[in-house]
Order: sequence, then structure tokens, then C-alpha cells
Amino acid sequence: MKRTAQDILNFVEDNDVKFVKLTFCDIFGNQKNISLFASELPYVFQHGICFDGSSIAGFMNVEESDLVLWPDPDTAAVLPWRPTEGRVIRMYCDITLPNGKPFEGNCRGYLQSVVGRAKAMGLTCQVGCECEFYLFETDANGNPTRIPMDRGSYFDIPPLDKGENIRREICFAMEEMGLRPQHSHHESGCGQNEVDFMYSTALRSADNLNTFKSTVKAIAARNGLFASFLPKPLPDQAGSGMHINISLLRDGRNLFDGELAPDSEAAHFIAGILAHARELTCFCNPVPNSYTRLGANEAPQYVSWSRQNRSQLVRIPSANGDFCRVELRSPDPAGNPYLVIGLILAAGLDGITRKLPLPAPVNRNLFHASAAEGLDSLPKTLREAITVAAQSDFVAQELPLALANKYFEYQTQLCHAFENAPDPDAWERERCFRII
Repeated sequence: MKRTAQDILNFVEDNDVKFVKLTFCDIFGNQKNISLFASELPYVFQHGICFDGSSIAGFMNVEESDLVLWPDPDTAAVLPWRPTEGRVIRMYCDITLPNGKPFEGNCRGYLQSVVGRAKAMGLTCQVGCECEFYLFETDANGNPTRIPMDRGSYFDIPPLDKGENIRREICFAMEEMGLRPQHSHHESGCGQNEVDFMYSTALRSADNLNTFKSTVKAIAARNGLFASFLPKPLPDQAGSGMHINISLLRDGRNLFDGELAPDSEAAHFIAGILAHARELTCFCNPVPNSYTRLGANEAPQYVSWSRQNRSQLVRIPSANGDFCRVELRSPDPAGNPYLVIGLILAAGLDGITRKLPLPAPVNRNLFHASAAEGLDSLPKTLREAITVAAQSDFVAQELPLALANKYFEYQTQLCHAFENAPDPDAWERERCFRII
């Protein structure tokens, strides 16, 4: 049952909550927030809270800058790393114009609209995200270094794995905030980790991913470390992916359970994702560094699908019942989860609507270049990805024009700055590594 504003007001009164953080994302996925005294909540639930949209990247122009945040009470969670006396809760927000009309840059609202379309088609979408990250040492001033916290590798145990206690702390914090951790382990790279949590509805999964990233960063900082979600923070180590797993249900039946019939909705859904994969790449892989990850260390480069094969863009993992799903392996943690999940779902729904045929599976190891002959490739640079997306009829139909133009403008500036930087590594360290 969804929690109401009154439920949250009652919780605030009964649990010594003194501060509230209202959180949202800009169109590039960077989390923003404003804090207020809990005593202000009754007013905010009724009237929202106004802020300057022109100061948020990609939102509004100075001459038309006012926007309004509306907290979603169902997303309220206590921040467990903050003091227990005078507690702090956080809520995710939707954004409107002052006249109450939807704001086109509200990417959370875009994802809600896609979920609504799926529901109108009689479909329920469940989404799970697998998000990898690195833990780095900090210097004497607390600034991040690129020295990984350990030299462990995939599934290693202590003492090679030095992240076990931090992962456990992250899992406990996630659990307190309403997420359901499944399992955690050391990943392939030195200092690389993964903590997986249960799938949920598309909107909640996007919210949960933001919660996860902010929790990891907070717990890491509390332990004197720096958590990085940069797709490829170390050139000689594995990149960090954000695999998107999707289950589709009609009348309670998982459409990916059992054989994949060529004329099934599940097959058309996968075909839609494949058909639009190149167009979605600048959203799923939004920084120049993203393209150093693709094509290596189990990160895909070619547009293809298969069962279980981890060199494919799309695969159907070996699973049963509720866990049957399709997995898209190209996205990375730098993306805006509302846009990424929304566009992937929209691509799949387009495949169902148009009954797109699913190509034959490719059961080859595509990390060998000769095995990829004849397959389309994902864009190899962010600039190429922007060009493909900007020319896409699908993207033009899906995203409001103002949002798309702002996104492409910013990404183009990012490319230009990176390509013209005297020291690209220093530029990446300041503009991406410290932020993502």
C-alpha cells in the first residue's frame, strides 16, 4: 500500500524527524536536493516548494526559471548514516511549472508516462539494476586518489578483498531504507564491488538506483574512501556496468518464462530494444569515458542477442519463474536512471506495437573481432552516439523537444571540452571522476 502525506507527517511526529531532504535529478542524472525543517512539510505537501530552475543544468532559462518540487510520500526513507537524534528523511520529487503543468525536464515523470503506456497495453514491467562501482583511497586532505582500496578480483575473499565490511554496511543501510539487498561480492577489477538488490516496479527501481548510489558514496566517505561510478576509472581494469534486467507480465504471467516464440510479445520486445539500441547509446553511455568500457571485459560492442552469452548486448539469463528476464548489458552507472529505464522500456513497447521480428541469436564470442562480422556496432564515441540519437525519429517522438535539445547541447559541449583538453586525463578527473 502506498504511503500518503499524512502517513509521513505521522511518522515525522512519532520518530523525532527534524530535517527533510527533497531530492531530484537534473536531466543528466546528477542528484540534487534541498533541505528543510520537518515542520514545513504540511505546507510543502500542499503547495510544493519553488526553486530556481535556471541554476540546474539542462532545466530552464533565466527569463523563465521558476519550478516547483512536489515530494512523493511513498519514497520517504530515513537516512541511517545521519544522527538518530533529530533524524533526517529523504523523499524523491516530481517537478512542475508554477501553473501546475508538467515540466518537460522532469525525467521521473517521463518514466511514469512510459509505465502508463505499458499498463494501457495490459503489461506490467518489473526492473532490476546491477550496478558496479570502485572504492578508492583518499589522500591526507580527503580528496580521492586513483589508488584502489585492494588488489582483489572476482569473488575473492579477505585479505585480498578488503571491501567486505563496507559492502555489509551498505547492505544494512539499504535495508533500513526499504531496499532489499540480494547479494554482494568483489568484482573483477582491483577495488571493484557489486551489491545487487531485488527488482521492483520501473519507477521504484529508478528511485532505488539513486538511493543505492548516494548510499554507497555516503558509506564510503564515512570509511575514509571514495566511491566512483565512472564507467572506466582505471584503464587496465574492468569497467563498471549498470545492467538493466526487465521482466514483462501479462495477466500475472512472465512473458520471458519458457521458450521464446518468434511471434511472441517477448520476442517483439527484445527486437524493439535491438532496433533502437544505437539511438539509445548516448543516454545509456553519457560521458566520453563510457566508450572506453564498451567492447572489453564483458561489456558489449555489437547489436545482437543470445541466451546466457555475456558478450552480447542483450541476453536472456538462465532463470526460472519470476526471475525470468531480458538483460541489457550496455548501460553504465553514469546515466540518468529515469531516462535510461524509460527509453529502454519504450523501445521494447515499440517493438511489440510494430510486431518487429527478432533476429536470430548470435551464439559466438563477440570479444573476438572476427566473430562480429556482419553485425551493427554500437557507437564508438559519445560524439557519434549524439549524432545517431539526434537523427532518430524514435527519440524525437519519445522525448520533449526542449529536453532532447538541452541534453544534446550539453553532451556536445562535453565532447568538445574533452576533445580539446590539453590533458584529457586531468579533465576527466575533474569533470567526471570526482562527480560520477
